[in-house]
Amino acid sequence: MRRSAWCRRGCGALRRSPAAEPGPAGAAARAGGRLPRVAVTTLAIISDTHLPRGRRALPHACLEQLRSADLILHAGDISAAEVLDLLEALGPPVEAVAGNVDDPALRARLPRSRVVEVGEVRIGMVHDAGPAAGRLERQRRRFDDCDAVVFGHSHIPLHQTVAEAGFTFQLFNPGSPTEKRRQPHHTMGIARIDGPELGFRHLRL
Repeated sequence: MRRSAWCRRGCGALRRSPAAEPGPAGAAARAGGRLPRVAVTTLAIISDTHLPRGRRALPHACLEQLRSADLILHAGDISAAEVLDLLEALGPPVEAVAGNVDDPALRARLPRSRVVEVGEVRIGMVHDAGPAAGRLERQRRRFDDCDAVVFGHSHIPLHQTVAEAGFTFQLFNPGSPTEKRRQPHHTMGIARIDGPELGFRHLRL
């Protein structure tokens, strides 16, 4: 596989993940199958990478987090199908949704929304969660059987939580590792799952 410019800095030797392989294992990963329970599961979360574009590249720190995670989530606007291929080649399985600027090949491969199950936790994914006003409640209703929703589109890091009747629902936007727009920093997200417990944090890049 030819290595693209966006991945030259720090990518090292690329290897294909189960999601990039033919056969049942790859099909299960691409279909969003349940990951087996481990003691603690780490998710690396990115969105709005908009690659390839000029000399833009994923930061080295971002690539390190992606490689070391148990699962990668991308909340859309990858832009080109070749970039999804290269993300899958980093190692961990990749779950992604289509964004509004993704090319036709990506839109044919990716759903507009999906639910990812990791152990005891269910995470909804969508690119554009709509206007900020009422967004938390809208996504809570839309993904009413999920513990959290990960979204993108705004390039604005966000983490909102609501707790009611013993249930906690979280809404998370990782920001962008490559196009921060008016934000002070490029960012990504890290989530850790331990049984039914799910915690998110932002990582400044």
